[in-house]
Amino acid sequence: MALINSMLLWLMKERLQEIEFFENHPQEVQNNQLKALLKSAQNTEYGKMYDFSHILHAEEFRERLPINTYESIKPYVDRLRTGEQNLLWSSEIKWFAKSSGTTSSKSKFIPVSNESLEECHYKGGKDLYTLYVNAHPESEIFWGKNMAMGGSHHICENNSEAFYGDVSAIIMQNLPFWAEFKRVPNIEIALMDEWESKIDKMAQATLSENITNIAGVPSWILVFLRKILEVSGKETIREVWPNLEAFFHGGVSFTPYKSQFEKIMGRSNFNYVETYNASEGFFGIQDIAGAQDMLLMLDYGIYYEFIPLEELHQDHPKCLEIGQVEAGKNYALVISTNAGLWRYLIGDTVQFTSIKPYRIRVSGRTKNFINAFGEEIIVENADRALSYACEQTRAEISDYTAGPIFLDEKNQACHQWLIEFKQFPSDIENFTTCLDVCLKQINSDYEAKRYCDMVLKRPQIVSLPQGSFYQWMKSKDKLGGQHKVPRLANDRQYLDDILSQMKK
Repeated sequence: MALINSMLLWLMKERLQEIEFFENHPQEVQNNQLKALLKSAQNTEYGKMYDFSHILHAEEFRERLPINTYESIKPYVDRLRTGEQNLLWSSEIKWFAKSSGTTSSKSKFIPVSNESLEECHYKGGKDLYTLYVNAHPESEIFWGKNMAMGGSHHICENNSEAFYGDVSAIIMQNLPFWAEFKRVPNIEIALMDEWESKIDKMAQATLSENITNIAGVPSWILVFLRKILEVSGKETIREVWPNLEAFFHGGVSFTPYKSQFEKIMGRSNFNYVETYNASEGFFGIQDIAGAQDMLLMLDYGIYYEFIPLEELHQDHPKCLEIGQVEAGKNYALVISTNAGLWRYLIGDTVQFTSIKPYRIRVSGRTKNFINAFGEEIIVENADRALSYACEQTRAEISDYTAGPIFLDEKNQACHQWLIEFKQFPSDIENFTTCLDVCLKQINSDYEAKRYCDMVLKRPQIVSLPQGSFYQWMKSKDKLGGQHKVPRLANDRQYLDDILSQMKK
């Protein structure tokens, strides 16, 4: 196998040299990316509005174009979904990656161009294997097949030529033949919409295959692997797929899931490889075995800017180029892409662990959130759902905080809400139902994770005595107008601290 890998690495040699080049010349590569993007889009509606053809350098680009959020590009996206073209990007846009929404929209629809598929997502997929084999020269990953779990896609309601869906479904639907040849299950099963049947069919279709690597979001892959054990009657995945050696994961933090994977895999010599692949683009790949960070990929048709967190809420925040960032600091990520996202604030924060080369880890979101299972609940979602539940049950809330309960041998995965009621609900069970129903209605990712209780169970409400949050804030020396109870968190630090105080 080492000989085969040597041959493959020889074929990959040119790409490894290109990666080495952007590692050594990051600013030059990023400047070239920006120039190419501006040239490609100079005759679009957006390009003409901001006179792309006369932007000569990055500083002028930053001065001329505003920072965009989804709300500011949504009018263009709505027009694209009806079939208009040449608005944000020069080539045809007929695919839209659906992700969780904003305050005013249940879902976002991120434009996906042919260039972003070929030069970003697929290039990232090829680089993932290139860097993996480079880091694991004795790998036998190419002797078997890849099991990838995708979502589903649909025809846009007002344009039969346009489609929307999970970015994984868009990638699978358009895979080149060489990639499809090594992937299971077949496309009909992989893109099924009904998840309960899909998991069953995927298990049956892959049980007897020689699977050497798996890719997907940890929460859904755990559901799938447990189904495999149920169907096979085996104790560990190693007994089912003895040649399985790697799990390529992304989408949510892997930390809460790692111990569960280690137990279910039944082997210690297993490789977990993190990727940073979002609806908006493919950004990072873990290139060193066992590392806790990812190489920032600089030649995927994406131009990066970074806002220091202390600048984020300024009217005109300072944006830094790649050559201006510092290791150990957190930055809000801003991207311009080959799908027509211009100076787009993606909502993630990253921290550089290294600047020679540039390696990052995803450090959080620009807002309070819960995304332990890929649900992306933001404070606006929580406030709206709680308001609805209060209206339906005549309740009043003094304060609240919420976070995840992680799946383990004792607990089912769900959200736990610590609430101090000023007026207790007329029916606490109905309050919980109303909260859950409203969150499903306003957040499509939460709705997907709650489907048939497969990933997330019903929320758990804990009613706290009056004055609980005051006493907790007092114990932290955080009384006063500038201090607020953290509404949402992606871990249990606040929840466990408050609950521990209640026991004293």
